Amino acid sequence: MAIVPTVRLSTDSEEHMPDIELSIETRERAGWSVLDVAGEVDLYTASRLKEQLRSLSDRGKHRIVVNLERVGFIDSTALGVLIGALKRAREHEGEVVLAAPAEPVRKVLSITGLERVFPIRDGVEEATGG
Repeated sequence: MAIVPTVRLSTDSEEHMPDIELSIETRERAGWSVLDVAGEVDLYTASRLKEQLRSLSDRGKHRIVVNLERVGFIDSTALGVLIGALKRAREHEGEVVLAAPAEPVRKVLSITGLERVFPIRDGVEEATGG
């Protein structure tokens, strides 16, 4: 006799909504806009990162460092947000630099080939040149 796992579905979406925190703080450093991101950037939280990046672009800020030092997880939705920001920045002769990605994030960037697309620096100071 095989044991088959069962899945119980509920219509109460809040009950199954993950409790994921994402913190994004913006600051200026040496002519660069720095986004200090902490938490998990995924399907549920990537829209907040997208809003912040778009807001910077709308204000003419096209030299952006995304500090990933405190990001423990990133998924394809978040990668799409970062690629979109990079495209917008480059349209205005700007750049998006990724700073201090933790090992799990660096691995995702490597597997997807995005480590060859984005400049990746060991920290914000290195990314901003000072």
